Amino acid sequence: MPHTTTPLPSKTSIQLEDVESAAKPQRIIPTDYTDNNINQDENKRLKDVEISVPVVYGTMAFYLGKKANELQSHKWTVYVRGATNEDLGVVIKQVVFQLHPSFDNPIRVVESPPFELSECGWGEFEICISILFHDDVCDKHVDLFHLLKLYPDAESGPQSTKKPVVVETYNEIVFPDPSENFLARVLNHPAVYVPRLPAGFNLPAPVPSPNMNVKGKYDAKNHPLNHWFINFSEADELLKLASARQQVQAHILKLRRQLSMLDGPPQPSKLAYVLATVASLVDFRRLISSAS
Repeated sequence: MPHTTTPLPSKTSIQLEDVESAAKPQRIIPTDYTDNNINQDENKRLKDVEISVPVVYGTMAFYLGKKANELQSHKWTVYVRGATNEDLGVVIKQVVFQLHPSFDNPIRVVESPPFELSECGWGEFEICISILFHDDVCDKHVDLFHLLKLYPDAESGPQSTKKPVVVETYNEIVFPDPSENFLARVLNHPAVYVPRLPAGFNLPAPVPSPNMNVKGKYDAKNHPLNHWFINFSEADELLKLASARQQVQAHILKLRRQLSMLDGPPQPSKLAYVLATVASLVDFRRLISSAS
């Protein structure tokens, strides 16, 4: 597994509470993702469009049993993966894991999927996980914090070498006003949720990000830990809600374009059409609110 030593990016104000599963996702916007970043390439940015990337981060710890000693009682893995275990390399450039300072090279960088690292140890501690993105995605990063858990809860019974202790958290990373190239590149990617674009809307041919890993596609579905990853029982509903939010964004974009095309005093037929569209959008928002 590739890893190097590098200075850890500065921490963000985002700190998420770790839980074994999440009923609803947190929506995270990369640090300082503001108009200053968006306007630097205004002509290639899509206003009122939002891309979301569902991610899961967590740890999995195996008890070593008879092989355990005072300094190494467990083998564990910390990772960032797609919510449905899809390859996130299309969005993520690298993940930086900051371990406890007692480890050799406690700051590790993983530059290609799977975004994970494994170690052996005896103690529990908080791991800082910094996610950095490809150049056409975002020039900022997201920091997450996760508590490594080695020992099962009392109600789970004694620790076993056959069943690991798994703690995962589900979230969505949101990218407002994405670049045309980013949207074109991930439009049909299963790990990314994009809005339904208006009819006749054309995107340029997708161009790989200059710093994208080209060593070969990662086969996420055959990951050796697949059997133990938590199955988020409400994941389907969460994904439907994410899709519904994207449809709302598309409706807003369409409505704004229709309003901008009205010249002079609004004609009755045009005004009625626009009002009907507004009413439909309001009903759609209410539907989403009741579903969530």
